Amino acid sequence: MANVKEKAKNLTKAGAEKMKGGAGGFMTFIKEQNIVGLAVGLVLGTHAGNLVNSLVNNVFMPPIGLLLGSTEGLKGWTVAIGNTGASLALGAFLNDLINFIILAFVIYLVIKLLKLDVKK
Repeated sequence: MANVKEKAKNLTKAGAEKMKGGAGGFMTFIKEQNIVGLAVGLVLGTHAGNLVNSLVNNVFMPPIGLLLGSTEGLKGWTVAIGNTGASLALGAFLNDLINFIILAFVIYLVIKLLKLDVKK
């Protein structure tokens, strides 16, 4: 009976070591692959995009809309296609293009300021 108890105890220890090694391996993977940094970058990038959208839609577009005579800013600028009633939303496309250019420029500046573009 003592022999059976000793074997059970050894199997329990071995199982616990494997579980500990598995969890430790997972934590090592997270640290080595910089998963936390990737998650933080994803969250910050998403919110930076929202901030740039707000800047473009609420600060840049209203004055442009005044120049074009539209109350919706640049988004209200459309071009009619013949007599069909259909129209091209060129203003919405230009709005998205301006958002993209500003966001790309902000990301470029952040990478340059943090010196993330330097190869090691």
